[in-house]
Amino acid sequence: MKIRRTIVTTGVEWVEIEEADLRILCGCPADVVKHLKRRGLILERVVDGTRCETGPNAILLSDVMLQGGAFANLAEFPVLQMLYQQGLIIPDHPNNTGQMPLLMGLEEQVSAQLNYIHRGNYGLTSIDELRAAGLSEADADLMMRIKLRFAFGKIRPVEELLDRRNIGLERREIRNGVGIRRIALNRYQFSYQGETVDVDLNLKDGETYPSPYPLGMHSINRQYFSIIHSGEGDGWNIDHPCMSSLISFQGRIYLIDAGPNLEAILKSLSLSVNELDGIFHTHSHDDHFAGLTALLQADRRLRYYAVPMVRAAVTKKLAALLSVEEKEFTTFFDAVDLDIDTWNDVDGLWVKPAMSPHPVETTVFHFRALGSDGYKTYTHLADITADRVLDQMVDGDSPVNGLSAAEVQTVKDGYRIAADLKKIDIGGGLIHGDAADFADDKSDKLVLAHIARELNHQERQIGSGAGFGTAEVLIPATQEYLRQLAFNQLRNYFPDRIDELRILLNNEVRTFNPHEILLREGETVTELWLILSGNAESLAAGSQVPFKFTAGSLLGELPLLRERPATGTYRATSYLHALLLPVAQYNEFLNLYADRQKLKDLAEKRIWLRQTPLFGGGLSYPVHNRVAMSMTATELEDGIVEDSNANRDKLRLVREGVLMRFVGDNVLETLRSGDFFNEGRCIFHRAPRSHMSTIGTAVVWDIPAAVIADIPIVRWKIFETYRLRLQMARDAVAAQHQQSAKVG
Repeated sequence: MKIRRTIVTTGVEWVEIEEADLRILCGCPADVVKHLKRRGLILERVVDGTRCETGPNAILLSDVMLQGGAFANLAEFPVLQMLYQQGLIIPDHPNNTGQMPLLMGLEEQVSAQLNYIHRGNYGLTSIDELRAAGLSEADADLMMRIKLRFAFGKIRPVEELLDRRNIGLERREIRNGVGIRRIALNRYQFSYQGETVDVDLNLKDGETYPSPYPLGMHSINRQYFSIIHSGEGDGWNIDHPCMSSLISFQGRIYLIDAGPNLEAILKSLSLSVNELDGIFHTHSHDDHFAGLTALLQADRRLRYYAVPMVRAAVTKKLAALLSVEEKEFTTFFDAVDLDIDTWNDVDGLWVKPAMSPHPVETTVFHFRALGSDGYKTYTHLADITADRVLDQMVDGDSPVNGLSAAEVQTVKDGYRIAADLKKIDIGGGLIHGDAADFADDKSDKLVLAHIARELNHQERQIGSGAGFGTAEVLIPATQEYLRQLAFNQLRNYFPDRIDELRILLNNEVRTFNPHEILLREGETVTELWLILSGNAESLAAGSQVPFKFTAGSLLGELPLLRERPATGTYRATSYLHALLLPVAQYNEFLNLYADRQKLKDLAEKRIWLRQTPLFGGGLSYPVHNRVAMSMTATELEDGIVEDSNANRDKLRLVREGVLMRFVGDNVLETLRSGDFFNEGRCIFHRAPRSHMSTIGTAVVWDIPAAVIADIPIVRWKIFETYRLRLQMARDAVAAQHQQSAKVG
């Protein structure tokens, strides 16, 4: 066979035609380079005395940007691997033959990737954009000088680095006689000298892109001020997550940077995204950016802390990637701008960002908290520049490109500020740090990170490594933060009974191990479990998809209110901390202080919502309640669903019956109980390209758009489905035109 096809991982395939010198990566979700290395599709080799890597030289993009709640197309690191690790762009490299890496797929996706990669290379690309991000004339000039130095004097159009092919329904030649055509949504056929191979990039229901490395299960303790190590690797390290940290401050959890596989990282630490209070963001490179989609799985807008220039660069990159307007960023995040070189008060935690020279806008972070014996400090030095590179950047007293000697010394002095704990990027090369620069650092403890290898002998004498999930306690807690979480969560259940909550709070907080069963299907509920931290699921016999529960969920409530045995088996999926509520006590509390029927009605609606793909996992009790209370039922007659002004601001969920979506006479999809429609008009304010029709009568739940506007996970799922439906409609129209042309 001349065409070799290999399954790389879920949703990713590899097609190789050796005779034609084509190695095609089909699909490129986050960390796909690490999957390729694990499968032996990227190997180290020596070519004409030069050490380099093998790998793909072409990428086939997914038709849809979002699958399974995550980015399906993140070509930045695969492209970097081709350009630099393989050497396709390096001057005088034996692999630099003039042939550029190739991106191919739908025109919309190719264009989006080119814009996103351009932003990933350069961030903000002009003095005007830097000024618009709040920089002074002098600071904008400084940032542009740094950019031009890293870019060898010129910001190059991405078309000078990458080749492109827009693929449609007709066969198109890729290179050297190899052809490709699109046969359906996310399905393509390759052909070469009489052979054909089909690839399918669709994820099935319930599938997600997997992590390339195992992480195990860890349980963290919330402290007054501590650092949890959640990643010490880089974008090439196949065994460890990319450099990041979690901060526990006064029991609250903050994230520093959002690298790939963030959802798996949080689950491994027995956390859910709903337990995060916010993210501090250093810069927009993918190994610190790709996990933003995991933060969109929250049921509220998380706070996004960064200096304005970093936020602007991240916003433009995300908007380019998704082909949306930049204002969409603030529908998903509560952006809080930090002042650079200033101590910012973030609810009692003091944060000082400082500029770090890098190809894109970047800051390091200094954190401090006041304890009984003064301030304790943590410094996070992600993506810094080594002294030898900084020295090479000196371009006289009035530099055109690069820095002055005084500016370089300011950067070095900032890196060397002593801290109780300091984590340092030692990735080396032209854009990362060097451990030797910190041999005389006065900090109490140095943690060395951002590498794809083990620490060498010299580095082990300078600083420490850090195991995933280990913690550094700078100020220990003397309070029970889990009890505080319990109070806040119970207050959501009974907002009018604050004083009486002490009755329920005076119960045991228990820790369950991963995979431990809390309640079996068919058993009578004797205790309820209010999840304070961690993750759980419920799976009924005959069901393939479990219900997921995160912090704030009350397990066993519905069987209790229904006065029936449990209809599913409840089990912990991570370490789980829960407040136990004895049934006898809880029943009496309801009799004294609550409306049992109202709670039951809301619980019935919540359980129905949990069975829908849109409102299934990840939503807390208050959010489910808010949605449930807003729902109104509407009966639809047989036939076309009328487009009335009254429905323009409502999302419509099918409660009973069957509806079909048409373009012309072609059926695009069939909607049944739990599916939704009308998202184009109510959320995105765009007329649909298709129309809906009921098959017989149907009943739908109408939900005001305003109720779901600030629920990122719901808006993200709607956005994912909306983009998929747009593409389905385009395909149907294109097929009609193609058929008409053949008939004509």
